[in-house]
Amino acid sequence: MMVLALLLQAATPGANETVTVTARPTPFAQTPATMVVEPVAMMIAAFDSDADGRTTREEMEAGVKRSYDLIDTGHQGSIGYLQFADWAERWLGDRNALPSPFDVDKNSDNRITLPELQAHFSRLFSRFDRDHDGAISRAEALTIRTIPADANGPTGPLAPRDRRK
Repeated sequence: MMVLALLLQAATPGANETVTVTARPTPFAQTPATMVVEPVAMMIAAFDSDADGRTTREEMEAGVKRSYDLIDTGHQGSIGYLQFADWAERWLGDRNALPSPFDVDKNSDNRITLPELQAHFSRLFSRFDRDHDGAISRAEALTIRTIPADANGPTGPLAPRDRRK
């Protein structure tokens, strides 16, 4: 028993010693992935009015209309780019979140109407509805991004950093 304790003590680094562990990729290692939710996908998911975990096209259209009506306080039928930025900040979390007003304003009159916003969201809905069942599930709202294998290399973003510098 005493020998085991001495071996463990000898193998354990002291308080001032640093142990570096380098993970070696195996041929069967899974590529690291990150799950991302685009702000617009979060917004669409939030329009799930019956709380079944799926947002139908009708729920999305009603939600987009509600969000638009809340920003078009003067009931002019169109909003300028500054009001659109206010809308994006409130509903997407950031004034610069996509979609940009330039993508939504199809007639380039520097005003965004509800039909223009609805048309843009209709295109987004078609992109997210991967199984084409007329509803966007939470899984469909996720975007899986894999990290390139070399990202874990000696200078990649996932490479271990020497904290002593």
